[in-house]
Amino acid sequence: MNPDESCIVRHFDRYFRLSDDDKALLVRLEDSASPVKAGTSLWEERDEAYEFCTLKRGWAFSYRDLENGSRQILEIYLPGDIVGLREFAFSQRLAGVQMIEDGEVCFFPHRHLIDIFRQSLTLTSIMFAISSRQQVMITERLVNLARRNARQKLAHFLLEMCQRVKQTQSDGCESFRLPLSQELLADLLGLSPVHISRTFTALNEDGLVFRDRHNVTIPDLEALKHEAGFDDRYLIENMRPLFHEANV
Repeated sequence: MNPDESCIVRHFDRYFRLSDDDKALLVRLEDSASPVKAGTSLWEERDEAYEFCTLKRGWAFSYRDLENGSRQILEIYLPGDIVGLREFAFSQRLAGVQMIEDGEVCFFPHRHLIDIFRQSLTLTSIMFAISSRQQVMITERLVNLARRNARQKLAHFLLEMCQRVKQTQSDGCESFRLPLSQELLADLLGLSPVHISRTFTALNEDGLVFRDRHNVTIPDLEALKHEAGFDDRYLIENMRPLFHEANV
């Protein structure tokens, strides 16, 4: 595989410019990709945790099933993301993971990550940064769920996804693909599907968000940021200077 075509290489390269050797190490994590269908469970809560996976193609989500039969979606994964990183120190899965759409997944055992730690300080630093970023995103999701109204919740999530999509593709995010049903968005944001539909309608009427099936357009990013109270400090860009200092 050409490293420049690798989703995981593009993802990591956003943190710090990678050497050819670092790119070669990452490309190994996308070897032997397995096709998976939408709705496929990559693993379930309490399964044995002995491997990670990378998403080469397609979107996925992690979730917890609750005692009352409902479900809370925890994270959305995009191509290039490492899935299962948080469970490196655990013997059992803390959450299930399911594909949102058809895609390709590359599974690799924990020992492959240890090999990367041994061979590359840069990739080790980025792995820790990714783990920290995932934790901060969960914290921001908690604030979003607990303290914002439905309109702010949806606007904030759309801006977050806009930024994340932008980080893995060369063009902007004013218009991007969002392959999430209203049911998935409801389970993610703690709302009902009907409430999600009404909120999209309200944002559309105010000219803030336009949605056509799985395509979202944000005509004025700054206006939507003001609406959501969106502060992107928890996303990737402000982390990059740390790697420059570490490599001096």
